[in-house]
Amino acid sequence: MSDTSTLTHRAEAGEQQPRHRQEIAIRCEDVCKIFHEPIKGSRSLKNFFLGKNREIKAVDHVSFHVYRREVFGLLGPNGSGKSTLIRLLSTLLYPDSGTLTIFGHDVIKEQQAVRRLINRVSVEAAFFKKLSSLENLRYAARLYGMSPHEGQEKALAILNRLGMKPDKALTSLENLSRGMQQKVAIARALMTSPTLVLLDEPTTGLDPKSKRDVQEYVEEVMSSHDATIILTTHDMDEAERLCDRIAIIDNGKIVALDTAAELRRQVGADSLEEVFFQLTGKSWEDVQADEMD
Repeated sequence: MSDTSTLTHRAEAGEQQPRHRQEIAIRCEDVCKIFHEPIKGSRSLKNFFLGKNREIKAVDHVSFHVYRREVFGLLGPNGSGKSTLIRLLSTLLYPDSGTLTIFGHDVIKEQQAVRRLINRVSVEAAFFKKLSSLENLRYAARLYGMSPHEGQEKALAILNRLGMKPDKALTSLENLSRGMQQKVAIARALMTSPTLVLLDEPTTGLDPKSKRDVQEYVEEVMSSHDATIILTTHDMDEAERLCDRIAIIDNGKIVALDTAAELRRQVGADSLEEVFFQLTGKSWEDVQADEMD
């Protein structure tokens, strides 16, 4: 059996070696998500109304477990199904088949219970742009039941930890750089100590120092809070630094799942980038270029 076939088999069989052998936070069993689009051609609209369209298997019989307090990386090229899987986890989409539970709650039957456990940071975070960073965090704190005093203290402490100076904390978000806005988004997600954090490319657009600040803060949170993190990233060094295990998804299927060191060993590669290339046929630079188009 080839190295790639062996890794695919291990991923499908669920052979996982997590650092945290405890409660399962996410249980994904044989999950599928299919989209439909009209067949291309001059009569595509007619074909659509006649039911003649092609299926796009965005997530194709995917199975994996994520353990409590684990940082689980999800890497994949453009169109691999990675973003669809994140949307399924955050209940923005529902699976067509299979079972997906978060801390025992079914994402379809117990949607509200799942949402109470999750906080998400995406590339394009939503804010009250006229308000300052501090005001946005204080507002989030009130939504989660913190007192005004507690929210103020926690917001200031987190912004300081992320390297934001007091004058920037009081500046309206619309006047801050995109990188600074992303740091505020991460601060907002982590200040309420959610049970599950979806970090969807959280450091994209950040300068090296800001990226390092965020990575150190995530490590600090993992050492002191009962949080589970799903991380997607364009930074292989970041994935290797932060993730306990990494799943590589391609064409809607998980083709490998293990620690970064074990993936390198099994493929016989010196770097995670080389592992990614051998399993997907795409370089990491190609992936970044595709997703910026």
